[in-house]
Amino acid sequence: MKRRSFLQSSLLLSGSILLSRSGLAQGMSDSPVLVDLTIDITQRGHGLLPSFTGLSYEKAQLGNPDFFAGSNTELAGLMRTLGRHGVLRIGGNTSDEHTFWNRHAKFSLEDRQMTVGPDRGRHPLRKVTITPEAIQNLKAFLDATGWMVIYGLNLGKGTPEDAADEAAFVMETLTQDKVAAFQIGNEPDAFVLTGLRPKTWGMEDYFAEWHKFYKAVKQRVPDAPFAGPDTATNVSWLMPFAKKVNDDVRFLSSHYYAIRRPTGTIEQLLSPSERLREQMGAVRQAQKATGLPFRMTETNSCPGGKPGVSNTFAAALWAGDYMYQLAEAGTTGVNFHGGGYGWYTPIAGTPEAGFLARPEYYGMLLFAQAGPGRLVNAKLSGTEAAPLLTAYALRGEDGRLRVALFNKNADKDVVVKISGGAGPAATLLRLEAPRLDDTTDVTFAGSVVGPDGRWLPMVKERVPSKSGSHMVYLKRASGVLVTFN
Repeated sequence: MKRRSFLQSSLLLSGSILLSRSGLAQGMSDSPVLVDLTIDITQRGHGLLPSFTGLSYEKAQLGNPDFFAGSNTELAGLMRTLGRHGVLRIGGNTSDEHTFWNRHAKFSLEDRQMTVGPDRGRHPLRKVTITPEAIQNLKAFLDATGWMVIYGLNLGKGTPEDAADEAAFVMETLTQDKVAAFQIGNEPDAFVLTGLRPKTWGMEDYFAEWHKFYKAVKQRVPDAPFAGPDTATNVSWLMPFAKKVNDDVRFLSSHYYAIRRPTGTIEQLLSPSERLREQMGAVRQAQKATGLPFRMTETNSCPGGKPGVSNTFAAALWAGDYMYQLAEAGTTGVNFHGGGYGWYTPIAGTPEAGFLARPEYYGMLLFAQAGPGRLVNAKLSGTEAAPLLTAYALRGEDGRLRVALFNKNADKDVVVKISGGAGPAATLLRLEAPRLDDTTDVTFAGSVVGPDGRWLPMVKERVPSKSGSHMVYLKRASGVLVTFN
């Protein structure tokens, strides 16, 4: 109790923190949980590249040439705000079942109005033709964003010859600087469930087909980069695939969804995931054995999304925290799946109706504002009463130390005493909403993101040091980004 009284007095009387509307203005809880965070900048972790952040869309969206186009300035602006060097992944279920390349085809008016959300594979879609205009417009879109693309080729119902012709046009149009990798097949470990392959089909069969497509593309485009196996859940495919492809791929890839419909809840979404821990363990083994990097090329809260969970502020806290979990595990990036008005899409909308940032986008925005750099050791202690508090520290490319805090506890305010921070003063930006299940009133630094991606911090708090430490207050269910000057 003496320690609690001392820290509360220091917090409220020393002027070590100026609270925003989420702090004293709303009323600090009577007994916030007091937690220590010790940072050791000499213990360096994995690096975060500028290309870490990514989005993922169904390939059928290319059926509308006006979607990924230079004229779609709102979507391009929203993506730029998440990073100037991100990665757009084009794939999903539709890449293997409904999309077919034809360099001689033209678009119809119906095509130009098509918006495709995440495909759950529960209803048949019409055949979608990918044409040269779509790829030419995609180049202008990538130029406008500064992003690269991971491009999916149709293994499910396509042919090696068509894949080679498509890859050749994509490389010629986009140029090698814009193509991060081609992927042959989306979630091939699930082909037996979707009826694309017989029940006896497995990893060895997949690789045999993959290699035929790979050779056909390489004959047309010798410099074409590849990644894979892009599995849905079966991470046991990573190691044998990596050993077979050797230097033929730039990186390994797989997918992950945090909870399962229809039983998933906010509480489950925000709780530690043993399944993610196991998957990252398999990833680390594959990386160590082969030297190949890994990227999570499709991910989100739950397959297909769940209203009241995927589209809430809880998804913002989950997304920001999850990105740092992947970074700590040594992955090179992540692509959040979305599109249209899907429940979990970070960006919702159409070129005709306009776009808006959903709650999940704001968690990604916090990560973006921390920027690239290298993780350093950040150790929490005293979290027994607030077990869902997480912390990450990063030495940015600009030399500044940044700390991201996520209080995912729904019923506990916390006060974090940060020791080991560089500099006598720091600033603080808050990620907050009135409730965990709020779908509309999310802000970061007191601001909302405009439909074209414009965002300016309105509330930037000063966090002066006291006796070499910094005191940061987080209300229940909120996030914070601290930057040391």
